[in-house]
Amino acid sequence: MNHDNSRNLFDLALQYIPGGVNSPVRAFKGVGGNPLFFKSGKDAYLIDSDDNRYVDYVGAWGPLILGHLNSGVVEALHDQLKIGLGFGASTEGEIQIAKKICELVPSIEKVRLVTSGTEATMSAIRLARGYTRRDIIVKFEGCYHGHVDGLLVKAGSGALTLGEPDSLGVPKAYTDLTHVLPYNDIEAVKSFFAEKGEQIACIIVEPIAGNMNFVPPIPGFLECLREVCSENGSVLIFDEVMTGFRVALGGAQAAYGVTPDLTTLGKVIGGGLPVGAFGGRADIMDHIAPLGGVYQAGTLAGSPLAVVAGLAMLDQISQPGIYEGLNEKAGVLLAGLRERAAAANVPFTTNQMGGMFGCFFSEEESVTRFEQVTACNIKNFQTFFHGMLDNGVYLAPSAYEAGFISTAHGDAEIQHTLDAAEKAFSLINS
Repeated sequence: MNHDNSRNLFDLALQYIPGGVNSPVRAFKGVGGNPLFFKSGKDAYLIDSDDNRYVDYVGAWGPLILGHLNSGVVEALHDQLKIGLGFGASTEGEIQIAKKICELVPSIEKVRLVTSGTEATMSAIRLARGYTRRDIIVKFEGCYHGHVDGLLVKAGSGALTLGEPDSLGVPKAYTDLTHVLPYNDIEAVKSFFAEKGEQIACIIVEPIAGNMNFVPPIPGFLECLREVCSENGSVLIFDEVMTGFRVALGGAQAAYGVTPDLTTLGKVIGGGLPVGAFGGRADIMDHIAPLGGVYQAGTLAGSPLAVVAGLAMLDQISQPGIYEGLNEKAGVLLAGLRERAAAANVPFTTNQMGGMFGCFFSEEESVTRFEQVTACNIKNFQTFFHGMLDNGVYLAPSAYEAGFISTAHGDAEIQHTLDAAEKAFSLINS
């Protein structure tokens, strides 16, 4: 494939944008080569600036569960564009989407809209601290909760991709109050709470870790978090910015039957536009200004465009059969990938729920821990990534990112992906 225009655009971007990108993972540091620049998307496909066409498994990092340019979302945006872009004031649409979120996620009794997932997690933690009047927070290795100062400790996602789990510019005083435990380690959680329980404001966790690829909780892990928080008066926060409305209609908490006190959301609830939200128990949420003393604000929060796009998206994915279909498609895709990897004698395993999945170049049959993820064969992933790209399949340019399938992916797209994978796997041991 010819990528001359993407290379030229990257050279130009380097003159004006740090690193040539506005989000680090786009820089292809985890796979090598120059990043691609895209100009359009339709259904399951992306078109780059050189007119190359790819089956897309990134989906704008999750929100495009119905594919690119979904007609219902586009029509809702078109109608809103005719009457206004934004007002910096309240609209009826904000109430409608808040009501919809509360209906679909039973643990959320009240919800506050923000403009990004990072803002949602930052605000949820401030609220938990204000509610409990405590300072210590607990997070887990490989879980990424946005670029919040106090959370950039052993983070996943772009931080792992760049090989810099901790960020410069974050004072030690911020991270001193953040305690990091191993994901899926029940005994470590119990031990830490036995020692510090009365001082802990909250646990924040991705109920399915989607920023060290895709790592589900082991049986009993989420239940343990719920138990220790309840026993110690700590707030349990599920960061479902990635998994919310992605792995199941009510999020990972619905799939696993564990109820958090607060939930952070993003991605899908904006239909592809920038948005975030945090919500939960009414008695906790009522501590947020203007009712309570925990301050949080946002000039563009509840953007009319994001709200109408999100409502259109949520209405469609609430229809029967959506998640069953996504789960079946992803299952066919991953079974086909495993079959072709085995034929090429390449160690390879997968994880999946709903339309979200993870692929690991690992000798181990099951990947459930951070150290297993970081021990995967990155060189094999890089070879596979470029092999897929050369054959018209776009995967996340990092071994530490999850993949996404949409309702727009059909038999033809899956077969094209598997044909490309057969060629890509063959490159690894050649």
